[in-house]
Amino acid sequence: MPDFQTLLYDVDAEGVAIVTLHRPDALNALSRRLVAELSGAFREARRDDAVRGVVLTGAGDKAFAAGADISEFAEMDPLGAHRFAMNGQGVFNAIEAMPKPVVAAVNGFALGGGCELAMACHLRVASETAQFGQPEVNLGLIAGYGGTQRLPRLVGLGLATEMLLTGDRVSAQRAYETGLVNRVVPQNEVVTAARELVLKIASKAPVAVALTLQALRASDQPLAQGLAVEAALFAQCTSTEDFVEGVGAFLNRSKPEFVGR
Repeated sequence: MPDFQTLLYDVDAEGVAIVTLHRPDALNALSRRLVAELSGAFREARRDDAVRGVVLTGAGDKAFAAGADISEFAEMDPLGAHRFAMNGQGVFNAIEAMPKPVVAAVNGFALGGGCELAMACHLRVASETAQFGQPEVNLGLIAGYGGTQRLPRLVGLGLATEMLLTGDRVSAQRAYETGLVNRVVPQNEVVTAARELVLKIASKAPVAVALTLQALRASDQPLAQGLAVEAALFAQCTSTEDFVEGVGAFLNRSKPEFVGR
C-alpha cells in the first residue's frame, strides 16, 4: 500500500474503497502531489480484487475540492502548463476508465479542478450545500482537466458554455436538475448514500458492469461506431460465467451468485 500524505485510503468490510482528499486547510485543493497520489490510490483500487467500487470525497464539510492549488501556477510557462494539463487529464481519464464503479460524494465546493474531478467519476452524489463551478476565466485561464469536454456532455452545451464563460457556480439542486449530479442528500448522509450506490452496482455482474462502463465511454462517438462497440461488448458478455449464472437464475426464479468471470 502506498504511503499517502494528501489523501486517506481505506477499504471497508464490504469492499468499498473510501478515498478522501485530505488537505482540509487548503479546502482540499488539487496540488501536484495530491493528483499524483490520486493516481496511486486508483491504481491500488483497480489492482485489489477485494475492492468492489470506490467512493471519492473530501475531508471536512466545506469542500470536496475547491480547485487546483493556485500557488503552483505563479511560475508556469506554456510548456509547463501543457504538461500540467496533460498530467491531470491522464489521471482523471484513468478514474473514468475504472472497471469498478466510482461515485463522487461531493460534500461542499467542487470548483475548477474539483468539479472536473467529480465529473471524471461515474456518478455523483451531492450534499444539499454543495456548489459546482468552473471559475478558471477569473484567473485568465480555461478549464484544463477536462471541464470543456465533460461538462457539456453532462449538462448540455448551453449551460456548460454559461458556466465556463461566466465562472458562476450552480447549487446542488440546480446540478441535479441539469444532470450534473445524480442525487442530492443531507450533508451528513453524502458518503453513506454514495457508498450505498456503489454497493448496489457491485451486487450486479461485475464483468457486465465493467463492459457497460466501457460501452458508455464510446457514447460520444458517431452513433454507428458506438453501436458497433455495444454489439461487440454484448457478444463478449455471453462468454462469461456470470451470463450463464444470470440467465439460469432468472429462469429458475432464484437469486444469481455472480463470480466476476
